[in-house]
Amino acid sequence: MPLIESIPNISEGRRAVVQPIADELASLPGVRLLDLHSDATHNRSVFTLAGEAAPLAGAILRLYQRAIEVIDLREQRGEHPRLGAVDVCPFVPLEDATMADCVELAKTVAAAVAARFGIPVYLYEEAAASPARRHLENIRRGGFEGLPVKMQEEAWAPDFGPRQPHVSAGATVIGARRPLIAYNINLATDRLDIAREIARTVRASNGGLPFVKALGIPLPDRGIVQVSMNLTNHVETPVHRVFEAVRREAAQRGVEILESEIVGLIPAAALEDAAAHFLKVAGFHRAQILEQQLRAGS
Repeated sequence: MPLIESIPNISEGRRAVVQPIADELASLPGVRLLDLHSDATHNRSVFTLAGEAAPLAGAILRLYQRAIEVIDLREQRGEHPRLGAVDVCPFVPLEDATMADCVELAKTVAAAVAARFGIPVYLYEEAAASPARRHLENIRRGGFEGLPVKMQEEAWAPDFGPRQPHVSAGATVIGARRPLIAYNINLATDRLDIAREIARTVRASNGGLPFVKALGIPLPDRGIVQVSMNLTNHVETPVHRVFEAVRREAAQRGVEILESEIVGLIPAAALEDAAAHFLKVAGFHRAQILEQQLRAGS
């Protein structure tokens, strides 16, 4: 049966309420919890789930139920933009699944979330009803606090659910997309203006690298800043190219890269490409990887 991945992001990364949700999801039949990443500064947690459409839909609805019970956006604060307790929930095709399968599942789950929990739902990426709603950043602009006014505009009526935000859970964005890499680079400085300048330079919307979305954010608990990115096509714009671009822009401003981090999971091919680049391996191909040959012969 076709396998689908879902990567719901909830607006909580500091309190002990996240792990019980993960434990419950991991116990559900027909669904695998592949990863959980929580970040206190962003105040956000990212779950990675995989399964067939029906059990995966059930798990996502359970996640919404639990998140609504424990997250109140009127009290929640963090560095990451958000408009919902469950901020975004994409579906991604895996083995034998198609993008059409994911679009259908996104619309089914969106209708159920709106009907069951009274939450306004916007569809994005491949499931979007209009070009203006294709990009997540357009829907999220204004955040939770701006929803009451934004939702009264005809252009921002939700695809499902009421015309006003849920009092504590806001709204949510559900859709279907290709695999994405959440990739952050931490800079050895506390100057937020530098991180924001670099983010503006490298992101696609400002004429930078194709398929790169970027924000500059502070990490006050560590006294540094971060260029936080989503890479939406690692084949066309590989991770190492993004790293080098940020390193170059930082060096021009007298700043070094402290470290980088991957949020959630990453395709093996993306790391293989990066390793081949930085090691300057001539004529590298996947058949040279020991584990790849072992899998091929099994």
